[in-house]
Amino acid sequence: MLRVRVRHADTTVVRLPSEVDHENASDIGARCQELIEEGCATLVLDASDVQYLDSSGVSVIVALSSALDSHAGALRLAALSDHYQQVWRILGLDTLLPVFPTVRAALDGHDAGARADTGESLDHA
Repeated sequence: MLRVRVRHADTTVVRLPSEVDHENASDIGARCQELIEEGCATLVLDASDVQYLDSSGVSVIVALSSALDSHAGALRLAALSDHYQQVWRILGLDTLLPVFPTVRAALDGHDAGARADTGESLDHA
């Protein structure tokens, strides 16, 4: 399901599962909300494994962004496939929550909106 990959100070990176849909979106949202309540101010969602994202998944991502905004935090979406980046733009969500090409770029807070590079590994971070 949802894997916490990196946790340092008030920043957490979680890897989303290959499918984010009606079956698991509420569980993903609840787990991320727990991280926020535990003090996570910058939450990076690593979407490099996501192959299917439905409206429930999109809704939970938008809700998490709002929750972090209300805690003076930031949600960063990283490594979303080209297909879902296009969907993101069509829905107009790129103005609300830009997509970073890699997890590292999301951690640095630079290069949002560039082409996704899903091959990056953060095992050493």
